[in-house]
Amino acid sequence: MQSIPQPTTPMAVPDKDARFGRGAGDPYRYGVYLRPDPVTCAAVTAVTSHLRAQYGFVSAGAFPPHATLVGSRHLPVPEDEIIAAVTRAVADVPAFTVHNAGVRQQGIGLVYDVHHLADGATPNREFMDLAARIDAAVAPLETPAPNPAGHPFDAATFRAHLSLLSHDMNVRPDLFEEAEEYVRGLAVPYSDSFRGDTVALYRTSSDDWTGRWWTGLTWEHVRSWRLGS
Repeated sequence: MQSIPQPTTPMAVPDKDARFGRGAGDPYRYGVYLRPDPVTCAAVTAVTSHLRAQYGFVSAGAFPPHATLVGSRHLPVPEDEIIAAVTRAVADVPAFTVHNAGVRQQGIGLVYDVHHLADGATPNREFMDLAARIDAAVAPLETPAPNPAGHPFDAATFRAHLSLLSHDMNVRPDLFEEAEEYVRGLAVPYSDSFRGDTVALYRTSSDDWTGRWWTGLTWEHVRSWRLGS
């Protein structure tokens, strides 16, 4: 007896956004950054690329070259709301001069120190004020998330910097001294100062914010603003 073919149920096609749904806010985090001049961006890219090629360090190079204004914020709202909030925050803010004091140790890693004025001692108030303005703008949109920990602006601890070597040192602190010597030996030119005039919003993503999230971090540029325009 010939069997009668049974109707087949179409295979469900997974929603490409089901796992990375913007509505829920995960796995996205948002950062608002000050973009350096092209020469300094090239320097950061060169140093982080050398560190990856020599030691496999990827954390600092996982991001675009930037100085963080607000970073890794969990903002589970429509992106247009984030853009509008930052737009209001930077309105009428003039561009300012950023001074680069060169390679410095900061925390567990290495950075280009861009926190101070040319005297190397006075904090760059315009930089700090911009970070405070953007923090105040996005804070009402934020929902706390445990991983990674939140990064609210704190004038007492804020240090403007461009990361060169960072989270990898949590895993390989034994290589810090060697990596520092290596970085200082690189003949990579950078700008002693540059015009801080470009603010950018980035959306970052990781499959797992609870572990070594920097090893699988991806990012997308969302929007740029030109200060004083």
